[in-house]
Amino acid sequence: MNFVEVMVGEKLKDIDPTLDVMGSDRKVLQVACQDFTNYLKFHWNLIGKETNKYELVEKLEKQFHKNPAELEIFLTIWTTMWLKKWKERIKLLIGDQNQNKLKVSKTLSDAEPYWKKIDRKQELTEVVVGTLLKNGEICGTEILAENLLKWELGEKHTQNLNDKERIFSIVNNALRKAREVSRSKGPLIFVKIDKGYYSSE
Repeated sequence: MNFVEVMVGEKLKDIDPTLDVMGSDRKVLQVACQDFTNYLKFHWNLIGKETNKYELVEKLEKQFHKNPAELEIFLTIWTTMWLKKWKERIKLLIGDQNQNKLKVSKTLSDAEPYWKKIDRKQELTEVVVGTLLKNGEICGTEILAENLLKWELGEKHTQNLNDKERIFSIVNNALRKAREVSRSKGPLIFVKIDKGYYSSE
């Protein structure tokens, strides 16, 4: 476990002791760490920089040694806000309920082969992450950003990925949708769970 995972994991357990961040709720911890990292990258103007991972860790460790109490307070506030958003934004689908939501996943899976061929995926994703954060969305930023880009790819059936204009149009549409989803209420990320998951206990 890295520095961020330890800090965020401890805070999540403090706020909600029922969370098993090392076991069944590991995904919650992973998404929270990803979101916390994205939040810091955005506020420290590191979005889109190739060296941002190293710079981020460096700045965070410096902050931890310089003023641990301030970092502790900030992390408590951020994690509380994030957990509230997690409960609002993530919805579990059990069995075949909400089939129309699952149709969205067909468009996303259709886009997958094209997505794999795109250059500089991380940079494109970070641009959309930045727009989500700028509009107040702090939960599931990486998942949402990637899915918005894939959705545009799947919708447009983009074959020619060397066409810069087409990629620009896809990114622009994803940015517009990022602003829209940030203003929406309710769940944005749907996780399908097999019925057997609950009936086996």
